[in-house]
Amino acid sequence: MSVLQPRRAAAASVIGTTIEYYDFFIYATAAALVFNKVFFPGLHGIAGTLVSLSTFAVAFLVRPIGGVVIGHLGDKVGRQPMLVLTLTMMGAATLLVGLLPGYATIGVAAPILLIVLRVIQGFAMGGEFGGAVLLTMEHSEQRKRGFYGSFVQTGGPLALVLATLVFLPLNAMPQQDFLNWGWRIPFLLSAILIAVGYVLRRTISESPAFEKVRDLGKVDRAPVLTVLRRYPMRTLLVAGTTLGGGVVFYMMSVFGLSYATTELGLSRETILLIVLVSMIWDCGLVVLAGTLSDRIGRPAMTMTGTIGLVVLAFPWIWLLDTGKPWLIFVGYLLLCLPHAAVQGCAGVFFAEAFPATVRYSGLSVGYTVGMILGSAIAPMIAAALSEAWGAPAVGWYMAGMSVLSVLSVAGVIKTRALSGQDALTPGAVESEPVS
Repeated sequence: MSVLQPRRAAAASVIGTTIEYYDFFIYATAAALVFNKVFFPGLHGIAGTLVSLSTFAVAFLVRPIGGVVIGHLGDKVGRQPMLVLTLTMMGAATLLVGLLPGYATIGVAAPILLIVLRVIQGFAMGGEFGGAVLLTMEHSEQRKRGFYGSFVQTGGPLALVLATLVFLPLNAMPQQDFLNWGWRIPFLLSAILIAVGYVLRRTISESPAFEKVRDLGKVDRAPVLTVLRRYPMRTLLVAGTTLGGGVVFYMMSVFGLSYATTELGLSRETILLIVLVSMIWDCGLVVLAGTLSDRIGRPAMTMTGTIGLVVLAFPWIWLLDTGKPWLIFVGYLLLCLPHAAVQGCAGVFFAEAFPATVRYSGLSVGYTVGMILGSAIAPMIAAALSEAWGAPAVGWYMAGMSVLSVLSVAGVIKTRALSGQDALTPGAVESEPVS
């Protein structure tokens, strides 16, 4: 295997995950600020906003379907062609949203097409993460899996950095110009990432683990059914493991931003700058955590980080609630420590829980289900809790979800040990007992 392949695989994968999360942030912002006026002008006030935000939520509901279909094909056809497919679908849909005429131009077709494009995005996202992780880790040496796999995990914070940099100057635009054409700029700029990612993914070779499975004639004819039949508990535990990190990330990136501006009176520029610097810090910590996981092991690193999410949930809320920018910044920097410890090795930790024959399916199904139960509804739950019982209730929510993740991490470690399979072995294809 060429020494360049792991690097190319990591680069190709991080581009895709960055696009995924970049799309999340720009779409969420546009849905809250613009889409109700551009695509649903007949609905006024909160009704228009809720309908607009519902188009955002559609993608999360479709994700598991994409995870099942693309994961199934990834275990049968290969990782590389599926990643080219997901990037093409996701990129084309994102660009078309930026070019889509509004209700005033094409009438009811505008919101219908917006929903169709969002469904395509969600379907593609369902298979993106699993394939990106697998293509990277299966191209890597055993002793460097955590290091290379960590670059995939930088996609979330890196995308938030990019989205923040794009929206900062747009905040200064006249409101009418922003509604007419300014909101389209972030969507159209994604073409740069898409072009680079497409070239990288077209030139990367198939993963050695899948090639070994194919050469041995061990390709599973129905990988998703195998996962549901033989590893149902393990798949649910993987979903549970995502809850704490996912909720915490969206508290920092979505709820914290909204709460600081609407309840605490901070300027949007101030909190965006705090989030921007914190996410740059988080990217560095994620790579460091992935590297350390190659030394101390993924289970130990994941468990340590998840416990840290429980411990720092309330301190983050308390510091945020002070309303003082420098204390809020300290809170963000602190919470990034356990978040990065979890995220730095999460993808590889999940993937190593399944044998190579069904790895794409198991990882994709577990991850997308976890995203619905945690990340997709986290900002809405946090907003409702804060409105009803104040900011401390959000701390209980963060801590509670992180406790569930602690139990899930312990379960993944236990079921993997009981299976008798060395899940760390590259290209492991042997059978396992039911777990």
